[in-house]
Amino acid sequence: MLRSKATTFTIHAAGWLLFLIFPLLFLSGGQKNSNVWTLLSSSYYWLFCLTYMVLFYFNLWLLIPRFFLKKKYVDYGIGVMLLLSCVYFLQPFDKLLANNPRVQSQIGMPGGLPPPPIDTLTQVQPKLNPAATADSTPLPFGPLPHQDLRMQDPAQKPHGNPLWRHSPGVDIVSLVLFVIMTALSLSIRMVQQWQTTEQKVIVAEAGKANAELSFLKAQINPHFLFNTLNNIYTLSVMNSEHTSESIMKLSNIMRYVTDEVSENFVLLQNDVNCISDYIALQSLRLGRKAEVKFTVSGNMSNQKIAPLILMSFVENAFKYGISKQEFSLITIDINVEGAKIEFYCENKIFNNKLTVIERTGIGIANTRQRLQHLYPGRYELKIDDAGNRFKVKLSLQS
Repeated sequence: MLRSKATTFTIHAAGWLLFLIFPLLFLSGGQKNSNVWTLLSSSYYWLFCLTYMVLFYFNLWLLIPRFFLKKKYVDYGIGVMLLLSCVYFLQPFDKLLANNPRVQSQIGMPGGLPPPPIDTLTQVQPKLNPAATADSTPLPFGPLPHQDLRMQDPAQKPHGNPLWRHSPGVDIVSLVLFVIMTALSLSIRMVQQWQTTEQKVIVAEAGKANAELSFLKAQINPHFLFNTLNNIYTLSVMNSEHTSESIMKLSNIMRYVTDEVSENFVLLQNDVNCISDYIALQSLRLGRKAEVKFTVSGNMSNQKIAPLILMSFVENAFKYGISKQEFSLITIDINVEGAKIEFYCENKIFNNKLTVIERTGIGIANTRQRLQHLYPGRYELKIDDAGNRFKVKLSLQS
């Protein structure tokens, strides 16, 4: 956030610096530096700059948030018209241009060359127009270029503070700059609003995804623990010597489930250890008619995976691939090649096929949702239940 504020401040500072330099370059006309310093010390220059700074931030920080973003367009329009009236009354650009030292030196205003004497104008006037005299008929083409009527008629001299004096005519440049500044401030505010809204949407989507993941994990964990406890109960009823060992295996699994499953990603080695303990627990209750082929290959160091993704398929294989009447074979293979994790599981379907699909549909659907959240575009899941075999192929790109 601090970096974002620093970037915004830098952009605003650079923009206003260019705005302050522009009239200096435009009005100095490439003349000596003395004109630049004279312009900087002029109150008209600072009136011009401060006028647009104030209206820019007044519109950006007050009018837009309070009225425009709240869809009070009439109130916003009234506020903009008030600002426009202020600019029209002040005429900052015309006053800056009229009091520019470069212009004053050309028209004979204070700070430039003095106007020609009135007697000289009187002497030249009859020569230019013999039919007119200096004290009767005015020149047909108006006053001479260097003739200042305000020096002849005191009533035409302005009164009051010249900084706030409203001169006749419309300051077109000031009004155009007003429109540009208003549109610029509105655009900046709308972009900021769009970015804020986008960030809120991202946060909301992330929160929704986390809530969905937590819900899916909550569905998986009790189901898994319930089946495991049933197995231990069966061993205890049979007074099996493997009861204590199975309790230790369950302890390891519960520690993994409670401590690490809360994370989105865990070490692959820990997940494989959990699967190994689960298979060992299940093997305790299996007879001679069941066999499990579990192989792990590749380098798993520092490799990570979403917890319980593979476990859901392993649990499904033990749930529907074991029979007390027929020989059962479950094949589970995990292979790691670089950043790619490949999982393969195959088992024979002994129960009714429709029943298997109906009962495993929720678990597989949950697994697909988790894969979409955690591996968007980086996973491939193929499930084949043709015939009496159930095959799962999963490839993950970490």
